[in-house]
Amino acid sequence: MNRRIPLAVVVCAVLAVLAGLTGCSSAGDDRPTVVVTTNILGDITRNVVGEEADVRVLMKPNADPHSFGVSAREAAEIEGADLVVYNGLGLEENVLRHVEAARGSGVPTLGVGESVDPISYASDAMKGQQDPHFWTDPHRVRQAVDLIGKKVGEEVDGADADAVKANAAAYGRKIDGLGAWMTERFTGIPEQRRNLVTNHHVFGYLAQRFHFKVIGAVIPSGTTLASPSAADLDSLRKAIEKADVRAIFADSSQPERLARVLKKESSLDVAVIPLFSESLTPKGKGAATYLEMMRANTAAISRGLLKK
Repeated sequence: MNRRIPLAVVVCAVLAVLAGLTGCSSAGDDRPTVVVTTNILGDITRNVVGEEADVRVLMKPNADPHSFGVSAREAAEIEGADLVVYNGLGLEENVLRHVEAARGSGVPTLGVGESVDPISYASDAMKGQQDPHFWTDPHRVRQAVDLIGKKVGEEVDGADADAVKANAAAYGRKIDGLGAWMTERFTGIPEQRRNLVTNHHVFGYLAQRFHFKVIGAVIPSGTTLASPSAADLDSLRKAIEKADVRAIFADSSQPERLARVLKKESSLDVAVIPLFSESLTPKGKGAATYLEMMRANTAAISRGLLKK
């Protein structure tokens, strides 16, 4: 005997197929969303959250955190999130106003940079301002892992707090292992070789944690949006020659023109070595995850500073 299918069931099925709606279903409607501004924090957050929520990362691979922006749709995602995780301390210069708007409308937010004992720039144009590049220190990333896990457990309805806590503990052990490995790799670099010159001031936390000295930066600022003067370049050239620096470390997501100009101006044989300093890459490009990025950078720094 043929049975008539209720009209409501037919309508629900058609809408689900044609419009992607799931309102007639009990599954999939209420999955929580965590929006993350930068892709480095996005990878860390995904490891902590696991399958307990959708994690949406705004910053694309190889983008510059100082200059990337968001679309109207992404701005709406920020304001509709269950939690927004952002770096802060001025890093996401074009996105922070959207985060502030979301916070003003009642969306829970977590500014990670300000919560992991930030340091201040010690010299040049940004002296005295807080440095947002905390991720170059795995010890502070370990703190960030716990902060994110706790915030997700407290604020994100529908996420299993115990599962998130377990994820954070497991990923935290990997970060601890990274820190121990970096310490071991850097041990072989003698004190007189522990001098860093970079495209801009991005490795202050790494220098503090692993006992390096930042001689200077091609761009004397904590942001890639600044520009060096001729006097800045001349001053840095003199510092490089005085400290017998063997390598300049340039951000792989930024053009190396300025670093190469400085290399040409110096009488030393200075190598220009790319690092993954402010953005992850697509898979297979050397720094698709935070752990991969830090291991690649550690190897590159060791190689550059031990260059003969």
